[in-house]
Amino acid sequence: MLKNMFKKTYTVINTKYNPQKKEDEPSIPKGLWRKCNKCNRPIYVEDVNNNFYVCPQCGGYFRVHAYRRIEMLIDSGTFEEWNKDMEFSNPLNFPGYERKVQATKEKTKLNEAIVTGKGRIYGQDTAIGVCDARFLMSSMGHVVGEKITQMVERATKEKLPVIIFACSGGARMQEGIVSLMQMAKTSAALKRHHEAGQLFISVLTDPTTGGVTASFAMLGDIILAEPNALIGFAGPRVIEQTIRQKLPEGFQRAEFLLEHGFVDKIVKRSEQKEVLAQILKIHNKKEKGHMEANQEANGFRSADYKAVPAKEPLISGNAFGFDGNNMSKPHKSGESSHKNGDSGKNVPAEEKTAWDTVQLSRSAGRPVAMDYIETIFDDFMEFHGDRYFGDDGAIVGGIATFRGIPVTVIGQEKGKNTKDNIKCNFGMPSPEGYRKALRLMKQADTFGRPVICFVDTPGAFCGLEAEERGQGEAIARNLFEMASLRVPVLSIVIGEGGSGGALAMAVANEVWMLENSIYSILSPEGFASILWKDSKKAPDAARVMKITAADLYGRKLIEQVIPEKEPASEKNLNVLADNLKGKIQDFLARYQGLGEEEIIEQRYRRFRNI
Repeated sequence: MLKNMFKKTYTVINTKYNPQKKEDEPSIPKGLWRKCNKCNRPIYVEDVNNNFYVCPQCGGYFRVHAYRRIEMLIDSGTFEEWNKDMEFSNPLNFPGYERKVQATKEKTKLNEAIVTGKGRIYGQDTAIGVCDARFLMSSMGHVVGEKITQMVERATKEKLPVIIFACSGGARMQEGIVSLMQMAKTSAALKRHHEAGQLFISVLTDPTTGGVTASFAMLGDIILAEPNALIGFAGPRVIEQTIRQKLPEGFQRAEFLLEHGFVDKIVKRSEQKEVLAQILKIHNKKEKGHMEANQEANGFRSADYKAVPAKEPLISGNAFGFDGNNMSKPHKSGESSHKNGDSGKNVPAEEKTAWDTVQLSRSAGRPVAMDYIETIFDDFMEFHGDRYFGDDGAIVGGIATFRGIPVTVIGQEKGKNTKDNIKCNFGMPSPEGYRKALRLMKQADTFGRPVICFVDTPGAFCGLEAEERGQGEAIARNLFEMASLRVPVLSIVIGEGGSGGALAMAVANEVWMLENSIYSILSPEGFASILWKDSKKAPDAARVMKITAADLYGRKLIEQVIPEKEPASEKNLNVLADNLKGKIQDFLARYQGLGEEEIIEQRYRRFRNI
């Protein structure tokens, strides 16, 4: 009886835990399910493959093999591999190194830790290099450095952009100082590529550390990153061992670098091909060659305009029906400029005082920089950070197209609600904001893109931390560098143009102002406090300071006044934007026919004659 009971029990157990004993229960092929190494939950492999190798449960990113990533990004059938086989190098004759490399080659079917070549992304040619972490953690030795350098040199010669997907543990220890020298070698090749006016996009993936971070990975004209990628010079474990402190959560992750100004944009893997294609298109020299055709298609040609005179500023006048002498009607000393305390109200032009204009320029309902950017330009892609300290929300900027023409657009941003106001510091930029703006301008200079700035700030931030990080130097550097930009620069004051904080975005070939904007040495309140020891006399200060668009136009300090039939608001934003589109189109046509030296000289003379 016991024997029969044992047999019955064994049959039940064996049937339960051995599915093959149950003919009606399907068997599970090996490798169909795996455990996510980030959330430890079971995941269906097919789902992961179809989700760009991202865990569908937790959103964690898995490392992607080099050829798999190329397959995801490069148009089918267009990839041409360069330097697939390169001779092994063991410069220190390190014991066991050759054997280890050979074993890795056999296991990964790779010749080295990076695959390089040429292909197309939505039809646009590019050189591309992709690191593969399976090969000695994609560490950089002589062969990796040589493959990158030869790829960059060939791309420079063939006038191709370069994209590198970095993933690395850093320098390869077995090659010692020779590995270290690859940092300088790859950087020197990229410098020549940059000086040739060619684009380099660096994409940082998990992990990007050590000598790779301290060389080619951080030298991109545009630096993208995958979400939550570990990026840093020294690894977290090394740092903790050195300083004997626990690092904060999120330290050295992509989001941390974005916040601290070192990454332009974090891009999901599923969106990378589209984002890269858009960047390539805006930087495509062939596309740029179609600029004149695009302009003519939109009804204007450079031949229709005479070259901008270098001897004096271009004042493009009363075409808008403004009389610079009558726009602001003075009021008696001490008289209130607003009836019933209403600020931002539509005051008839003949009754409008300078103080009325000040109030209108500060109106909470007035469109901000991003409103104009999103309404006027196409394909705007915002970039972040100054590459030194942080990303200042008071300055927004990036690349866009204007009727098919690539441009760089930068604006001082106040925000539209309390949360945005705080994020943007009420439009008062810090040093990192001005450094971000300058970085984008110099990038535009490299690639021949016109720069269009929207000025709207009470003034530069004057806090303790701004002084510690060099506010004065940052503004001065903008004035210094903007003077020699080889591309046309247009600055439009859309609200407040406060002091040096505004001028740092307005060393331009032309400066325009919306009718109800102001541009001043400091606020009327500050002026009254300093000269008259009474901030309540701000309305009188506004009158004597001559800070309205009409005042400045009358003194030939600006080139155009953009009319506001009604004070600028969301309701009439499209009307204002349409007007600006036509004038920006004319601006680009005027400067299209000028050489680089003429553009610089015209800008110099504009300020020299003031």
